[in-house]
Amino acid sequence: MNYTIRHVTKFVYEAPISESVMEARMQPRSDLSQHCIRFGLSTTPASRVRMYQDPDGNMVHHFSIPGRHSQLIVTAEAFVECAPLGELPDSLGPGAWDRLDAATASGEFWDLLNPSTFAKPTELLGALAHDLSLARSWDPIRTLRILMSGLHQRFEYKPKSTRVDSPIDEALASRQGVCQDFAHVMIALVRELGIPCRYVSGYLFEPNDPRRSLDGATHAWVEAWLPDLEWIGLDPTHNSLTGEQHIRVAVGRDYADVPPTRGVFKGSSGVKSELAVGVSIGTAPQYTDPTVFTPWMSREAVAPTVDSDQQQQ
Repeated sequence: MNYTIRHVTKFVYEAPISESVMEARMQPRSDLSQHCIRFGLSTTPASRVRMYQDPDGNMVHHFSIPGRHSQLIVTAEAFVECAPLGELPDSLGPGAWDRLDAATASGEFWDLLNPSTFAKPTELLGALAHDLSLARSWDPIRTLRILMSGLHQRFEYKPKSTRVDSPIDEALASRQGVCQDFAHVMIALVRELGIPCRYVSGYLFEPNDPRRSLDGATHAWVEAWLPDLEWIGLDPTHNSLTGEQHIRVAVGRDYADVPPTRGVFKGSSGVKSELAVGVSIGTAPQYTDPTVFTPWMSREAVAPTVDSDQQQQ
């Protein structure tokens, strides 16, 4: 399946600022079953965009705008080819847990087995683990399926119920959240089982899901490492394995490693961010003026009282 993606983020400042420095992780990956055929990132005001690849293989674009400006628009456009994934077996056969433990004993997966910023043990997570009777079953694949199903049954998907920087306890306390919360909770629990697990940011094409619109196509899920299969994708928000409709952008320990945009600005101003994302099937992207769009999410911050370097994300 071929997809065209247009991801626009607009930052509006209450007062003109003197400088913006930012990096973006918006380019879809070219690995496993997908290939990013074309990608471009532009900014308004215009800037020279540079790029590098981080240790996890994510493509990172970065730029700076030194002149005074009252808004910043970041537009990413991509054309991606996704192939169908092979079927996952029902089990890994005898000795699967032993093979897994032998692989993780080398220390290669240390950072994906231990707590991270948004995926770490808490009392509420412990209570959920007890409720789920979290334990290794006779097979790792069976264990992951049981865990994913249990989370899906106990949590409600509710847009805007949490923020991008919400700790997992907010979702655990209310038993509701967004895809990011589902992913963080599952990552924390999977790691307690001794299975390496990582966060995946990307896009999801699901035109028939009444809960989401095409403009809300940003998504998050998890990948777990298993012997013989290596990385397999699991979407706890939908209680399903990932497929060719899941477009992978970046992987990391959790959201803190892979926000779509991260940067700072210099000035004394409040900032509101607006986001518009569209994913469609096709072979010829049709893009319009990036300054004209309907945002599906906005976030506002309180204005600082002194001139300083401020974070924006």
